[in-house]
Amino acid sequence: MADSSARPGPVPTGPALPVVGKSDTRPTWCPGCGDFGVVAGIEMALKRLGIPSHDVVIVSGIGCSSNLPHFLSSYGFHGVHGRALPVAEGIRWANHGLTVIGTGGDGDGFGIGVGHFVHAMRRNVDLTYVTMDNQIYGLTTGQASPTSQLGQKTKSTPDGVIEVPIDPIALALASGATYVARGFSGDVKHLTDLVAQGIQHKGFAFVDVLSPCVTYNKINTFDFFRQRVYKLESAGHDPADKVLAWQRALEWGEKIPIGLFYRVEQPTYEDLEEVLHAGPLARQPAGLRGLAALLDEFV
Repeated sequence: MADSSARPGPVPTGPALPVVGKSDTRPTWCPGCGDFGVVAGIEMALKRLGIPSHDVVIVSGIGCSSNLPHFLSSYGFHGVHGRALPVAEGIRWANHGLTVIGTGGDGDGFGIGVGHFVHAMRRNVDLTYVTMDNQIYGLTTGQASPTSQLGQKTKSTPDGVIEVPIDPIALALASGATYVARGFSGDVKHLTDLVAQGIQHKGFAFVDVLSPCVTYNKINTFDFFRQRVYKLESAGHDPADKVLAWQRALEWGEKIPIGLFYRVEQPTYEDLEEVLHAGPLARQPAGLRGLAALLDEFV
């Protein structure tokens, strides 16, 4: 496994180790689904960084998007609804030499899983979280999700959504994420850059991906986003300016920004947790070592 102090990158010596590629399991998504662009972006990012496949774990919850770990040749964990991040945190702390990537949808991450989302960012756990945000529940055939827009008519809201949608970018900024970005699955090259930078970032990296559902969301389509998205990199945005990032996060309408909103270097949970200073838990000696001394403290 990778050394716990090393950042992901090309293997420097010895024979080349296999990096993450496509698995033997073919994607089961609807033809044209935006999630195809996301799995391609993650695959290309990992290949670019040269991280061996045995050093990568991809974790998901439940939903169309959460099938993603099946389609890549890394380790994978398919968890329960809304619980991808606590599982990813546990894996990361058990062996923080691994590159851990959480994946899921807007329902999984911003609905039932929103509490885990906030606290993982607050802790600044060193992992990457990629969400496929299609503003709808696709797996359960078209109900309103936490990011569905006001007035949107869905199977569960025939008269239109009456709840204000969650703004994932603003929520990430408020919760302490140290890398906050938004991609578009219709621009895989740009998305690959954002994911690769997120993996290299030391801290919690959040990449929200506008990933259209071609079957159940006829509003937020590929054409809808192509007419509206613009790249922050081309707009002179400074990702070190959190106030400016807030202003950009609130833009949603005729213009929708994609790219890196905010990035800052801060100590991670792994840096601050003394138990992990001796190396990954998976490599620390097991058994009752130190138990007697621990019990003496309470006598």
